[in-house]
Amino acid sequence: MGEQNISRGGDNETKRLFTRAVLNDLKALELMIEKGLIESGARRIGAEQEMFITDNDYSPNLTALDLLNDIGDERFTNEIALFNIEANLTPRRFKGKCLHEMEEEIKEVLSIAHKHANHHDSKIILAGILPTLRQMHLTMDSITPVDRYYELNDRLKEIRGSDFRLDIRGVDELSVTHDNFLLEAMNTSFQVHFQVSGNEFVNMYNMSQAVTAPLMAVAVNSGLIHHLRLWHESRIAVFQNSIDTRSTAHQNRGTQPRVHFGNEWIESIVDVFRDDISRFSVVLTSDFEEDPVGMVNAGLMPKLKALMLHNGTVYRWNRPCYGVKDNIPHLRIENRVLPSGPSVIDEVANSAFYFGLMSGMGDKVKDITEVLRFSHARNNFLQACRTGLECHFTWINGESISATDLIKNELLPIAEAGLKSSGIDKDDIEHYLTTIEQRVDSKQTGAKWAIKSITEMNKDLHPDEKVRAIVAEMHDQQAIDTPIHEWPLAQAEHRTDWRAGYLLVGQFMVTKLLTVRPDDSMDLAASIMDWKRVRHVPVENDEGELVGLVSNRSIIKKIVDGDDYKHGTAIREIMNDNPIFAEPKTTTVEAIQIMREKRISCLPVVENGKLVGVITEYDLIKIASHVLEADLKAYKKKQID
Repeated sequence: MGEQNISRGGDNETKRLFTRAVLNDLKALELMIEKGLIESGARRIGAEQEMFITDNDYSPNLTALDLLNDIGDERFTNEIALFNIEANLTPRRFKGKCLHEMEEEIKEVLSIAHKHANHHDSKIILAGILPTLRQMHLTMDSITPVDRYYELNDRLKEIRGSDFRLDIRGVDELSVTHDNFLLEAMNTSFQVHFQVSGNEFVNMYNMSQAVTAPLMAVAVNSGLIHHLRLWHESRIAVFQNSIDTRSTAHQNRGTQPRVHFGNEWIESIVDVFRDDISRFSVVLTSDFEEDPVGMVNAGLMPKLKALMLHNGTVYRWNRPCYGVKDNIPHLRIENRVLPSGPSVIDEVANSAFYFGLMSGMGDKVKDITEVLRFSHARNNFLQACRTGLECHFTWINGESISATDLIKNELLPIAEAGLKSSGIDKDDIEHYLTTIEQRVDSKQTGAKWAIKSITEMNKDLHPDEKVRAIVAEMHDQQAIDTPIHEWPLAQAEHRTDWRAGYLLVGQFMVTKLLTVRPDDSMDLAASIMDWKRVRHVPVENDEGELVGLVSNRSIIKKIVDGDDYKHGTAIREIMNDNPIFAEPKTTTVEAIQIMREKRISCLPVVENGKLVGVITEYDLIKIASHVLEADLKAYKKKQID
């Protein structure tokens, strides 16, 4: 998670001093490379396992600090939100049974997390994006109370100058505006690290860029944001938008976002850092080493704290990383595209495929930059994110090929050869790469499974019930570590307590709204009510703010009175300009009480001043019928038992 002892970069003098420290660190890195001090000949792998915390009904649960306090294991750490935690796995030599050892350690840390989660009425879920997560869960109440996160949120908003906006189009469409950077907390990843020698870093980094697309295609596991079917790996779009500091003017002129794939093949690791320092201003500052160049000349390897903090606020999907252990500096490639889940076996299989390609592609292609255009590598990645195994790539020498054919016929054999040449255990190679092969044959990735599950559920079921059923099935399958290609589609029947989906207004409010503007014609509102069989229509302004509510009663009264009706009546003349409203986190009980006491049958829902939904008497009647039906079923079951 990086340096926690940080402060804002907003003070101009502090920023200048820290920027100088970043530049001095870069000079020290250049010197270490020039002197050949970077560790060579040692291959190591590592990973970061992120996970969601839910309550027993699979909604996000803010118990991270409780769990971490109980766990007391230095491998575990906090994440941005209180419904996430992370475990940093032990780095290990890339040889022998290392993949199996990685799998066993993942199971170990998950077992620890599950054990302590149970003590706090919580569950642990591996998912790229948790389907039960809603925008109402992403308030500052959910942020982990660590200075780094508060400062990062404030600084990103300050640089951007406006709210964060998220637009994703898949089978469905999502378009939201959010006032903080917690959109990032929607994502959990399984980030893998691959240590390489200094003299091979450039070729290996470029190779990682090239193979990221087919790796992504077979590993996609984030097809849903709540019930909306979007990109097969929606994490990529979410993360890019949640950390986007570009103003509208910067976006219009094509300025690169802080989350990015890159611009071109690299020619040196120093160029990567130079590019990021040039493009992205200092966001956070911390303590730093005063004379890292002098340290190198004295034989003491610096940690490059300033450069690494800045590097940690620029989010390349393949990120170069520097570290030092026992006074020996090393370089790693951090591949950040892999999602958490669907199961442990799937995660390790994905890792084996990546590590195998990194080890084996060099025997097939000496220099990837000579046979594959960078624009094709980047476009391949975006296509994989959008449609997973259904996409087509432009591959080496301009060949057009489907993801499934490329992975099965070309890349799996290369990965197998790469793992063998690295001395990886033969049985482990077969075990993990066979898992990838079977996933390709079935074409059932985690994303495909979730999208198909929700599509085939009863259309009359409430979306919240559907996504709870999906997460419940995830939990069950992860408990027995079944690979995704063997998962049955999730079924909604009897999986969760349906009441959990109706506790808060934001869970069942109608969000696909028909609204009018204050200066619209009363005739328009009357027509909408007639066509859609509703009795109220919210009135909003051009900024999406609730400014009124017009009812069929007010329209009828205007018509009966006949007051200037023939000349046309504006909505503002007949609307209630001070409507009572609720918020997404208003409880259903509170909403019922409000509607009873105020004798109203429609309750608009407002968040941060914006209209986000509506609930009506009809919605509450449906909930009541659910109660009666559930109680009747429970009574009949009790009688039979």
